[in-house]
Amino acid sequence: MWTQDDAGRAPTAPPEARAGASVAAGRSGADGPPPATGLAAPAGSPARGTTEPPRSEPSPSGTPLPHRGPGTFVTAPGESAKAGKGTALRYRVEVEDGITLSAADTAAEVERVLADPRGWTADGHSAFRRVSTGPADFVVRLATPATVDRICAEGGLDTGGRVNCSVNRDVMVNLRRWVLATPVYAKDVTAYRALIINHEVGHFLGHGHVTCPGPGKPAPAMMQQIKGMSGCVPNVWPYDSDGRPITGPAVP
Repeated sequence: MWTQDDAGRAPTAPPEARAGASVAAGRSGADGPPPATGLAAPAGSPARGTTEPPRSEPSPSGTPLPHRGPGTFVTAPGESAKAGKGTALRYRVEVEDGITLSAADTAAEVERVLADPRGWTADGHSAFRRVSTGPADFVVRLATPATVDRICAEGGLDTGGRVNCSVNRDVMVNLRRWVLATPVYAKDVTAYRALIINHEVGHFLGHGHVTCPGPGKPAPAMMQQIKGMSGCVPNVWPYDSDGRPITGPAVP
């Protein structure tokens, strides 16, 4: 699968072959690669050459940022209306136990992003519906860095405790990125959350990384923006308000 806004991407099966597809080793993604550490450390262990982060740390918003959680999740209740045309992809939103952010509030943000007319539904055939029970095509999971690392490593991806990934049917969102964003978006965390969801779900839909199309132009949602804007201006949506795709040259 294509993966990772913040960590990397790996080849993805085409949409018709998503179920059960395995993920090959990834490469750096939207928020850029973590420092290379070779093979992924065993679950529960810090990467080689690194120091174990503190168990928890504060954030400017006051939200606790634990490094590690139990690896179990609570599912956001309820469901959403269908957004977009075509057959809706069913998705769940889950938040790791021990995180103080509400699963329902997190789900509301994800719903808003996936239903936005500047999002993937603007392609004319993508559609989404959030569910809390029954089968799901993919799951958006907000988790501690260590849990993100463990699940992403199962697909051969090294997220280094700091970035997100999309692997198999899991869109893994690193708690630090969700709360702190990145320097470019530090004053608009809500926008950065939209970038996370649009980029990772974009990989799930089969979209690869692209680069800046030119100085002063909007940065594509599938661009690895944390690695530098390359003259582009911040943008978190795959389409503009007129329904035109915001993209750039493909990354080889």
